[in-house]
Amino acid sequence: MPFSLKGYVPKREFSSSNVTLPTAPGAHTTACAASIRIRLRQEPIERLAGDLGTHPGTENTVRVDLMKIMLVEDSAVEQRQIGDYLKAWNLEFTVVSDGAEAWSLLQSPEPPGLVLLDWMLPGLDGIELCRRIRTLGGNGNYIYTVMLTAKDRKSHLLMAMAAGADDYLAKPVDPSELRARLLVGKRILELQQSLRFAATHDFLTKLFNREEILGALKREIARGERERQPVTVILADLDEFKKVNDCLGHAAGDSVLKEVAERLISDLREYDFVGRYGGEEFLMILPNCSVGTGARRAEEIRCLVSNTPITTTFAKVPVTVSMGVTSTECEGAVTVESLLQQADRALYAAKAGGRNRVEAFGLREVIGIGSSLARSRRRDTNAAKFRRKVMSQGSPRRQETQA
Repeated sequence: MPFSLKGYVPKREFSSSNVTLPTAPGAHTTACAASIRIRLRQEPIERLAGDLGTHPGTENTVRVDLMKIMLVEDSAVEQRQIGDYLKAWNLEFTVVSDGAEAWSLLQSPEPPGLVLLDWMLPGLDGIELCRRIRTLGGNGNYIYTVMLTAKDRKSHLLMAMAAGADDYLAKPVDPSELRARLLVGKRILELQQSLRFAATHDFLTKLFNREEILGALKREIARGERERQPVTVILADLDEFKKVNDCLGHAAGDSVLKEVAERLISDLREYDFVGRYGGEEFLMILPNCSVGTGARRAEEIRCLVSNTPITTTFAKVPVTVSMGVTSTECEGAVTVESLLQQADRALYAAKAGGRNRVEAFGLREVIGIGSSLARSRRRDTNAAKFRRKVMSQGSPRRQETQA
């Protein structure tokens, strides 16, 4: 599911009761500056928790906790000092004293978003670990790395940056400088996550886009084969959606697509996948689900989408959906292409059978065929009446054309 990352920094208020303004010429600026310095020093450091708090992710793949921090430091003194700062700011962090152990943790499904990395470490030094961290970027996640060291030559700084470090902090660590590095890292990670979301999700519905949902299907097929568990695929298509656009315009059509997307999300499990396959088609992936169970789940989703008309700016729109279901249990080679072809054939059968129904590839009996077909006919009749009413009154587009 989609998410929002918003860092909030409260405005600082200055009242005349906090400082007495001198009357000497040129002293006004000096007094105000002094007041600002006093207020900044007195401001509680706990405010950083609001600026650097953890944020939830929404991905079904490897997820990075934006401000979950890993401190890789072998010195007990430095561990305690830096750890005290992070605790005071209410930040979640783990402490690791060995480079090899840190590398193992960084390859976990939910790695930290930011690493404070000492240069000199047992097992694997900071420079080599930094190089390895940069090889993890293939999954689309970025780990912000700050190098900690007592080395202060420019050649050392260049070496750290060449290895992939994002920033450099000299020891002993000053809390103000550490805070500044963390704030910069937070902004970079938020930007990276925003760009990743834009690249993997459909702009209108906020569901996975076609490329990402197909990638998820490929991964789930491989996982299902390893664990010997079935994977069900549901291909859904809105019935006669083109008439909504023609009668009410694309703005109404967009509203329908967004509402349908929300209804699909609301009825799926946390580890299921749903994406916009193209136009008015949606692709759902149900891991650990047989074709029979998947067909019953598809019927439940169909009812959820179809039972309540969707309210748009122009009218309430009755929407129905046809679905084709298949599974890796069905006969034939299990590939992305074969599953999509089977789901498409089942969807075609649902359309040919009267729309607003579920057809399952490889099942002799279709789940809910009787009641589904009856409801399909009733809704088709209601939809036809609605379209005749709109056409008789004139659609917004036609009215604009006539004007």
